[in-house]
Amino acid sequence: MRIITGSARGCNLKTPKGMNTRPTSDRVKESLFSILGREVVGKNIMDIFAGTGGLGLEALSRGAEHACLVDKATADILKYNAEHTHLSDKTEIFKGDVFAVMQRLAAQGRKFDVVFCDPPYHLGLWERALSWLDTSQLLAEDALVIVEMGGDENDIPALSHMRLLRNQKYGKTTQIYIFEYKTAGIEPPVADGAADMEDE
Repeated sequence: MRIITGSARGCNLKTPKGMNTRPTSDRVKESLFSILGREVVGKNIMDIFAGTGGLGLEALSRGAEHACLVDKATADILKYNAEHTHLSDKTEIFKGDVFAVMQRLAAQGRKFDVVFCDPPYHLGLWERALSWLDTSQLLAEDALVIVEMGGDENDIPALSHMRLLRNQKYGKTTQIYIFEYKTAGIEPPVADGAADMEDE
């Protein structure tokens, strides 16, 4: 695992040993950030179920302003990787339950422009996180929520403030959904349920 491009390009990331952690592969990460283009530049990022911190740190390397990395099991790994990539001055690390941390940040009036959500597959965590974010006060207007899930997970919960922009599949095991948040709510979805983002 490594940072693909930007200020920390080529830095290898430490990964946990003997833990049920599945970092986003470099291939998937490179594709995702190609889709996002400059959407992360100057933005406030949150990476929940962060694991190695690869998504949040990649965003910082590519010009994001600040990132909160949240994981109850890998705080030491996150700290090491933030320091190793020389991005610790732009990073906050939270050790604890993701939902408790998000609730605390929302109560503080924090707002995020991009949220990466990459929990363990098939445990219902991304669905719960997406539903929570949809009705929280944690997202800025036009925020993007990027969810990585198993290739056979398709049961998107009912959402009132997010619309699906893109669904990208990677083989049979992984797919990424990109949602956009609107404070005032969204119009009913179009028939195919998605509108592609423009690649940059």
